[in-house]
Amino acid sequence: MTVTQVRPTAPATGSGLPAMTALALGGFAIGTTEFATMGLLPQVADTFDISIPTAGHAISLYALGVVVGAPLIACLGARLPRKGLLIALTVALAAGNALSALAPNAGLLLAARFVAGLPHGAYFGIAAVVATTLVSPERRGTAVARVMVGLTLANLVGVPVATAAGHGIGWRAAYVAVAVVAGVTTVALARWLPVVPAARNAGVGAELRAFRRPRVWFALVTGMVGFGGMFAVYSYVAPLATEVTGLPGGAVPWVLAVFGLGMTAGAAVGGRFVDRSVTGTVFGALASVTVVLALLGWTAGNAVAVFGLLFLLGFGSQVLASALQVRLMDASPDAPSLASSSNHSALNIANGAGAWLGGLAIAAGWGYASTAWVGVALSLAGLAVAGASVLVERRQSGPARGRGKNLG
Repeated sequence: MTVTQVRPTAPATGSGLPAMTALALGGFAIGTTEFATMGLLPQVADTFDISIPTAGHAISLYALGVVVGAPLIACLGARLPRKGLLIALTVALAAGNALSALAPNAGLLLAARFVAGLPHGAYFGIAAVVATTLVSPERRGTAVARVMVGLTLANLVGVPVATAAGHGIGWRAAYVAVAVVAGVTTVALARWLPVVPAARNAGVGAELRAFRRPRVWFALVTGMVGFGGMFAVYSYVAPLATEVTGLPGGAVPWVLAVFGLGMTAGAAVGGRFVDRSVTGTVFGALASVTVVLALLGWTAGNAVAVFGLLFLLGFGSQVLASALQVRLMDASPDAPSLASSSNHSALNIANGAGAWLGGLAIAAGWGYASTAWVGVALSLAGLAVAGASVLVERRQSGPARGRGKNLG
């Protein structure tokens, strides 16, 4: 059964730009709170007199919140108006970060980080669906990429600023700042986002039926595996830059900023590739990331090459993220919220898997540059999954055309 995509019942104020800006601002808050914790672990550990690995559980529990929250909220909120649900998610984001800032002990901080992670995947997934209703169908890739600009700007600006504020004022200040940005996002969404009702016949059953479709699973596994290649390197980019490339510790923020700049560029122009061909962009982005990772493994000792390749890695990874988001939405047009939100659960699984596999290579004594080759293997595996997806779709489309049916 195919259900027509529901369009907004009222136009955005002035144009779609204010609404897109409000959606991207929420992504900026989420991206900042997700990655700033990594730079604040020593301060958190000192405050609560715990080890840095123990403090690192705050990162793991945030990621667990993303994995759990994305499908749960998408299902439970399937019948709710999209505007109201997005506003509720930004309120929850503000609350989770306020609780993080106020946590009196390590246990409550860990619980607060789990709460803060719950809205993450659902927000991006539903915001992407809403963004596509604000533009013509042929520009849906551009719309999704615009929403993701907030996340990329967080890596470029939000995380360095929050980390600096955390070091200068105290780590709690970073979470206070994110709570404030989430509050501003709530007001902006209420003011600028048009009313977008839930899809017709939406419900838990309709959302769950999306997972009966092989295309949905293939897209999710492509993200889980293929995106792990980027995370295998990014998780250890600081010691790679200092121990292998030979850069001073003070250069690490610049290394991260260059990666964030690449992501921002990918979000800015990648949507145009997706608008032309979703499947082609998935293959092109995975292939480019594979090549970049291989070059990084060969040239990790050259500072100029590392800066350039990290920019390209950020660019290709962001283009891939936008393409997978649209592919999931296309694979489940009658119940896009759960499939779209689950993309971020898949990417967080890729985060953990990539970091774990990269850590195994380092522990085996192969050096920090070996994470690039782990990334190559994961990216190639992602390409294999994407190729299998196309083969399965072609086999299914032949009989479907013969019966005069559309399998979606």
